[in-house]
Amino acid sequence: MSLSIGVVGSGTVGQVLAAGYARKGHAVTLGTRSPDKLREWAAANPGVALADVATAAASDVVIIAVAGAAATEAALLAGSALNGKVVIDACNPIGGAPVNGYIPYFTGPNDSLLERLQTAVPAARFVKAFNSVGNALMIDPALSAGRPTMFICGRDAAAKATVTGLLDEVGWDAQDVGGVEMARAIEPLCQLWCAVGFAGGGWSHAFKLVRA
Repeated sequence: MSLSIGVVGSGTVGQVLAAGYARKGHAVTLGTRSPDKLREWAAANPGVALADVATAAASDVVIIAVAGAAATEAALLAGSALNGKVVIDACNPIGGAPVNGYIPYFTGPNDSLLERLQTAVPAARFVKAFNSVGNALMIDPALSAGRPTMFICGRDAAAKATVTGLLDEVGWDAQDVGGVEMARAIEPLCQLWCAVGFAGGGWSHAFKLVRA
């Protein structure tokens, strides 16, 4: 089913997700404060429209793909346009430069960025996804072990079902692990994913849930 998808964030992650879903036949709008900086990129990706954040947030599904420190501001900028919408939080609460391969977070063990976003815009239907892998593997990852697993969470079952379908379209199996509080477990997967790379394991890896 074709959806309108708004991506809030004009960095590499936002560009990758916008272009990827446009290739899958969705109507994609990339919301940015600086459209002039993306004119060349947009010319190479004609399936993606450039607009302001409010216009992008008027889509069926919204993806927030900004630096973690700016995520709440981005959600508040979109404001009431997010009410009732499926909103994918693809951000991580990165709080500084790596220290011996460990990326510090500005959240604590009993807190998460997803929970903060849900509190900031309570009527939105937030789902955590796309935060536990590098942008090069977000769309149609080709890995020797087959399809990787994207762990997701959120308080709305129907929203998570929509996100599961969108993940399937771009080559991912989804594993729902519960409500918004479970972002406290999912968000640190970014730290673990990066630790493998910093330890010399390269950056072409992803998590996969296996069962007996």
